[in-house]
Amino acid sequence: MTIGIGGSTAEIELAKISDMTVGVQPIKKEEYQLRIAKAARLMQAQNVVATYINAGTNLYYFTGTKWNASERMVGAILTQNGTLEYIVPKFEDGTFLKYRLIEGALKCWEEHESPYALVGAILKEHGFENGTVAIDESASFFLADGLVKENTAYNFISAEPITAGCRMQKSENEIAIIQRAKEMTIVVQKAAAKIMRVGISVKEVETFIHKAHIKAGAKEGSYFVIVLFGEDSQFPHGVDVAKNLAADEIVLVDTGCQVLGYISDITRTYVFGTPSPRQKEIWDLEKATQLAAFNAAQIGATCGSVDDAARKTLAANGLSPDYDLPGLPHRVGHGTGLDIHEFPYLVRGNNTILKEGMVLSNEPMICVPGEFGIRHEDHFYMTATGPKWFTQPMKSIENPFDL
Repeated sequence: MTIGIGGSTAEIELAKISDMTVGVQPIKKEEYQLRIAKAARLMQAQNVVATYINAGTNLYYFTGTKWNASERMVGAILTQNGTLEYIVPKFEDGTFLKYRLIEGALKCWEEHESPYALVGAILKEHGFENGTVAIDESASFFLADGLVKENTAYNFISAEPITAGCRMQKSENEIAIIQRAKEMTIVVQKAAAKIMRVGISVKEVETFIHKAHIKAGAKEGSYFVIVLFGEDSQFPHGVDVAKNLAADEIVLVDTGCQVLGYISDITRTYVFGTPSPRQKEIWDLEKATQLAAFNAAQIGATCGSVDDAARKTLAANGLSPDYDLPGLPHRVGHGTGLDIHEFPYLVRGNNTILKEGMVLSNEPMICVPGEFGIRHEDHFYMTATGPKWFTQPMKSIENPFDL
């Protein structure tokens, strides 16, 4: 029997988990102000007069204001001079003020008025009669379309070089928050592994993981959960009708939680029972491929070269060097932070240079059609001397959690 898998119950394992969020330090006002200043410098360097920041994680990142995007324009205009003004429906102004962290004037629009015209008016108030304006890359098409059509004096571009240019490199405080979220999820992963038994359903495991994340201090529980057994594990993001667990089958669990808005995302794959030679072969190759990607992730290297290193390892062991199966059908990894998938991406051809502070997943999943899939997913962050794991990779198929 695989060490650390099965042999316990949900009740026993939940009782062992306690709040792990004590002492986590939130982002301070000073850090938000530094982010705004950096965005202003990037705009100046790129000759962008202002950036529209939409409600969602970009607004939260720059201003600490938690507000979900909707069919109404809610956001902020940040000028290249560092001036910040919020755009809010008039009937929401009182509520918005309760969520606003970084001060800035509220410019309101009534329901029958155009918020896009209001943006143009704000730009003119700051002396920008024309020029290049960046639109939040996460903004819906209707927002971008409205801004472009109603403000013909300006040239509109994507704000990605500015928003991602700030968000890709995490601060020490951000990394500390992410570290705690990872630690919480790895505790939950170990606990979930212990409740496995023949016949257990995906739903039961998902429910346990959600409750375990809450006990660990994630108020909203799991940010997401994917649980796959046996042949279902060959499909990276799940199946319509999930099977129950049988003896000696692959178990794939991918889950995460949020701490102060920052997200964890860890996948563990193991065998409930006795691993077969075929399971061990692919499991060990997955481990080697993950390590090859990690070793390739050096300061100054490109994101694409990390993906290349993983595929080179697979090809050397008889699998596809491309996206064909059996092999790795998707990119090696993605950035993570306030969004579960954010810039940069570890994918072929991405010439983004790895820099200190970047946080990335490393998950070169191997899918074998008709058999199973193996995904080891841990995240690392770039230090001045190279990559550092948030969580240690799985040890072996016989003892995956190194117990």
